[in-house]
Amino acid sequence: MKNLLSSAAFLAFSTAAQAQSVIFGAGYADYSDSSSIDQAIFSLEYQHRPFHEATRFSAALGAALSVDEDGNTHIGAGVIGVYSFADRWFVEGSVMPGFYSEANELNDLGGSFQIRSLFGLGYTLNNGNDISLAVTHKSNASTQEENPGVNALLLRYHLNF
Repeated sequence: MKNLLSSAAFLAFSTAAQAQSVIFGAGYADYSDSSSIDQAIFSLEYQHRPFHEATRFSAALGAALSVDEDGNTHIGAGVIGVYSFADRWFVEGSVMPGFYSEANELNDLGGSFQIRSLFGLGYTLNNGNDISLAVTHKSNASTQEENPGVNALLLRYHLNF
């Protein structure tokens, strides 16, 4: 009985300890328009504790901010899904509609409404935090006349708490 209670307490603490995340990312943005300027990009993301959890899948709400070296900025909020595999591997996907502001008019994405989608592959480290490699795409989903889009590859560190 003591082992069962200890195990239950450990699992409850583990879940609570990793219920939320702040994610730091850095990578490279590739703008689709040939006249645009590709450049380094940095991201900061917050993922709230899941509102739905199944055996290996969880869904949560979150928000993300990305800024490239020219100052082109996107801020959005939306839904995140994570599917965990054995041996600490996971895949992550998210959709975050939001506001985009170009600091360099060559990197105009066709309007201020842009949707960031993300697909990532990650691994949980021994300290309980994660590292992931993610691909993002920002687009206005053809809600504007022009829709060039931008793709980015990010290396991300997830600080779980």
